[in-house]
Amino acid sequence: MDDKAMLTRLRAARVVPVVRMRSTANAARAVGWLRATGLGVFEITMTVPGAVDLIAQLARDPALLVGAGTVPDAAAARACLAAGARFIVAPWVDAALAAPCREAGAALMLGALTPTEVRAALAAGADVVKIFPASSAGGPAHIRALASVFPDVAFCPTGGIAPGQVADYLAAGAAFVGIGGALVDEKAAAAGDQAAITAAARAVMA
Repeated sequence: MDDKAMLTRLRAARVVPVVRMRSTANAARAVGWLRATGLGVFEITMTVPGAVDLIAQLARDPALLVGAGTVPDAAAARACLAAGARFIVAPWVDAALAAPCREAGAALMLGALTPTEVRAALAAGADVVKIFPASSAGGPAHIRALASVFPDVAFCPTGGIAPGQVADYLAAGAAFVGIGGALVDEKAAAAGDQAAITAAARAVMA
């Protein structure tokens, strides 16, 4: 699967759960519950302890599309790609991440907020521009404004997005949406509250 095919799959998924937890066990548990609801794309952030090992574990399942988030540098990107990550995400612009992604045939998402930053992300090799933090920057209205200037850019808003807001972001011009704590809730995972995480996933998929 090349980066264009991955972009097609990401668009079709509409939502990418962003797994950012302080416990590897809780992260794996939450992914399992979300997968059971039908979600098949996951971003494992590098802030999860043992993130590379978790990526490798999940990537062994051909039904899943697994990426790495908050990737700090090219060395970390290469480690994640070697483990099976198919997309690399950073909430900033770092041109050094492009080469490892191109070599691996993986997609690259770089972060931006303003039109100038969007242009910088594209120039740095981004296949997708991650708009972060989306909710505090104006929500769907901000995405709509950016999409009017960059109609051919794939935007992935992330940050503070609730499950019930997905449709609004997609209607505003987002290619797909990243959702973290509102979907992959660490307290619910730690408490074994599968029902809460399943309910959030169903709200997203609705």
